[in-house]
Amino acid sequence: MSDIDVLLQEHRLFPPSPAFRAAARVQDTQLQDAAASDPVEFWAREASELTWSKPWDTVMHWTPPHVTWFAGGELNASVNCVDRHIHGSRRNKAAIIWEGEPGDRRTYTYWDVYREVNLAANMLKKLGVVKGDRVAIYLPMIPEAVFAMLACARIGAVHTVVFGGFSPESLRDRINDCGCKVLITADGGYRRGQIVPLKRHADKAVAECPTIEHMLVVMRRRSGVGDEMAAEMQEGRDHWWHRLKRDVPRECAPEAMSAEDNLFILYTSGTTGKPKGVVHTTGGYMTGVSATSKYVFDLKEEDVYWCTADIGWITGHSYLVYGPLANGATCIVYEGAPDWPEKDRLWEICERYGVTIFYTAPTAIRAFMKWGASYVEKHDLSQLRLLGSVGEPINPEAWMWYHETVGKQHCPIVDTWWQTETGAIMITPLPGVTSTKPGSATTPFPGVRVAVLDSQGDQIGVGGGLLALTHPWPSMLRTIWGDDQRYIDTYFSKWPGRPDLYFAGDGAKRDEDGYLWILGRVDDVLNVAGHRIGTMEVESALVDHPSVAEAAVVGKTHDIKGQAIAAFVTLRNGFTASSSLRDELREHVAMKIGALARPDDILFSADLPKTRSGKIMRRLLRDIAEGRALGDMSTLADATVVDGLRAQYEAQE
Repeated sequence: MSDIDVLLQEHRLFPPSPAFRAAARVQDTQLQDAAASDPVEFWAREASELTWSKPWDTVMHWTPPHVTWFAGGELNASVNCVDRHIHGSRRNKAAIIWEGEPGDRRTYTYWDVYREVNLAANMLKKLGVVKGDRVAIYLPMIPEAVFAMLACARIGAVHTVVFGGFSPESLRDRINDCGCKVLITADGGYRRGQIVPLKRHADKAVAECPTIEHMLVVMRRRSGVGDEMAAEMQEGRDHWWHRLKRDVPRECAPEAMSAEDNLFILYTSGTTGKPKGVVHTTGGYMTGVSATSKYVFDLKEEDVYWCTADIGWITGHSYLVYGPLANGATCIVYEGAPDWPEKDRLWEICERYGVTIFYTAPTAIRAFMKWGASYVEKHDLSQLRLLGSVGEPINPEAWMWYHETVGKQHCPIVDTWWQTETGAIMITPLPGVTSTKPGSATTPFPGVRVAVLDSQGDQIGVGGGLLALTHPWPSMLRTIWGDDQRYIDTYFSKWPGRPDLYFAGDGAKRDEDGYLWILGRVDDVLNVAGHRIGTMEVESALVDHPSVAEAAVVGKTHDIKGQAIAAFVTLRNGFTASSSLRDELREHVAMKIGALARPDDILFSADLPKTRSGKIMRRLLRDIAEGRALGDMSTLADATVVDGLRAQYEAQE
């Protein structure tokens, strides 16, 4: 029996063009077939593409729920991202093309990155950092953020990157949880024309962090001025990056790291409110992100690749730094907001640098829809050949807008599903092989085994249920830092007696063609009159209406139905909220997916509460709809959005 009712149907199919298929890295199903028959051998072949200083003895050892990959092998992540590219034709190839929000620009070749990473590694060593120490990185989107990550990897230090938009309290908690020795920050950063006072926030955090011995501070100069932002430097503890750089050797020998040595810790929100420190190791993680970058994005030597994620998130780690650089790609890095100073900033950058691969989030795509196609059409995007989506399920109509308006109907879209915990992409089209469906992540990546299960752990052939990963993969998390029991309880305890099944926390459905559709977090599933409905389906039905740019749906207690559906809707430019439009949207949902899903409440809003990574915080919307005190808002990008929504909701009651 299905655990989640499936309402939304989507039958449009978009095969790769013959021209794209003919030039693609993967043109048929041979790779998928080989991986399906022996996933361990597939991953071993992909791992052999990396540079190892010592070969492994055993490919995989699985004692559920713990795994080791490439035991006995040794390698270094910075060598694989930098050193191995400087001895051939990529030495003077652009590795990082950076643009700051004020318009300042820098380009670094692979040789430049090699020099900067060596210097940064020696700076950390001068501050007493040794293999196994933890280093916190709290920086804006500047090249030094990439150098800092790779420098840690070079000397065997474990980095934990904290998004530059997080509060001092969030930074403090992460530093203290893993006992960081050094914090790397900047005097400030830019966001929508304003200065983010990172050093001031860092000082406040470090005042309550007894393990921090030193702070390394990057000077983020004001464009065209050259003076330092306000930054109080504590003698003996704080060091300017540019000054310390003058006093260290230029070469730093890379540390030989065991495949299972920790590469980084990245914190992700937990349901208990205490962030989880997800631990990723060197060999398996590098194998996963290198292989997926190569095949999912069909990376070619001449590509200009842009993943718009911040390095503070796993997407930035895997698909802005480690994956693309391991493949010798040219990567765009942009510091600022997508709508500053105008709403065409991203398309201007795409045009200026001839971006060929563009990877962004559905929340950004829906914002582009809201702003209108005119901002896209101002720019020549003819160099684009592949589009990607990441972060949450993409609504079919947002997918179509992306396909038609940005891709001009000739760019395949790789809609990818994965998590901080998985490290790398798990479900995705292969762009030269897979016929795509708007809103579907399609099929598992080669070497990944996925099932849709009911609450008893039985497989669902067609229909909705719980998403599970049924076989180990190299880039999977190894534990939660300092709390292995939480690792077991969170990810491997959903089906008693089956510690081999990883529970992703998401609902999913499998359609008649075997395609996978992510239905959203199981915590967000609605229970309406005995029917379990995924939020994604109702939200997609709303976004299908021409007036709607974005929608978030939650359940609220109902005496008869158990839960009623409450929808929060943002309109596209040119449309005005009204009671008649509210009624029209209710009927549109009923017509699209059935009367069962007709929202009881629809509230119009100029914006929705989102995390700093752009994900809608439905938990807060549930609090608003139920009239409860609001829960933790520490990861909220703009608290004023919630206050305004609550006032509107109370006025409507």
